Amino acid sequence: MKQGGRVAVALTAALVGAVLAGCGQRGAPPEGAYSALGSVPEKLDPDGTTITVGNPHATVTVHLYEDPRCPVCEEFESTGGGPELKDATVRGEAKTEYTLASFLDDRLGGSGSKKAVNALRAALAEGRFAEYHQVLYRHQPEESEDGFTDERLLELAEQVDGLRGPAFDSAVKDMKYRAFVQASEKAYEDAGGSAAPGGPGTPTAVINTVRIPADYNGVLFDAPVFSNLLRQIREAPGEWGAYVFPDVTGMPGLS
Repeated sequence: MKQGGRVAVALTAALVGAVLAGCGQRGAPPEGAYSALGSVPEKLDPDGTTITVGNPHATVTVHLYEDPRCPVCEEFESTGGGPELKDATVRGEAKTEYTLASFLDDRLGGSGSKKAVNALRAALAEGRFAEYHQVLYRHQPEESEDGFTDERLLELAEQVDGLRGPAFDSAVKDMKYRAFVQASEKAYEDAGGSAAPGGPGTPTAVINTVRIPADYNGVLFDAPVFSNLLRQIREAPGEWGAYVFPDVTGMPGLS
């Protein structure tokens, strides 16, 4: 079977028994997971909004669109494909790009998403984005609760070695990266294109410039299937998109 064919089989398997996107029950993340994240390189890309974590030479790039208050993002990060992606990133087999949205504040009221995105950018300045990102999703408040206050964000930062300090604390309290928060939300909205002008939805994953279509979104929440998909794409990085989705193009800014 062609390598692209194996990728097609791996992705199609996501439709059988996969957990579809929705506000399901949230499970507990594994204790001690991702302990090696502190050694993984991370940077802000030249576009000013994309945060990249992992080996810059990895053949698999997964671009994630997330809102810190989104419970479905938490499901992906905690019990879905997120742990598999983190492991692949730590091993240098993949790199992960993040576009951080904050639209749920307008939808639900409050400012928790914006504050969390600002705090994540402040963590990046300290070289602790990946670890802090993990902590925030591990302790995400209920979607209807505007729980990411300054005090809570600083309290959670204590779980990341070396993150708390005058520079980080001040950046959180003063919303130092407000412009980044606004630019990231705009980048998220622009990524939806004409089909979804408000943004593509969270979580959305784009692998090697090809967006996983909504009909296949269940792959994000089935950890073994997602892990297998990453492996198959790594083995045939130039084939999978054209073979599986011949009519699907990359999202704006990612092609």
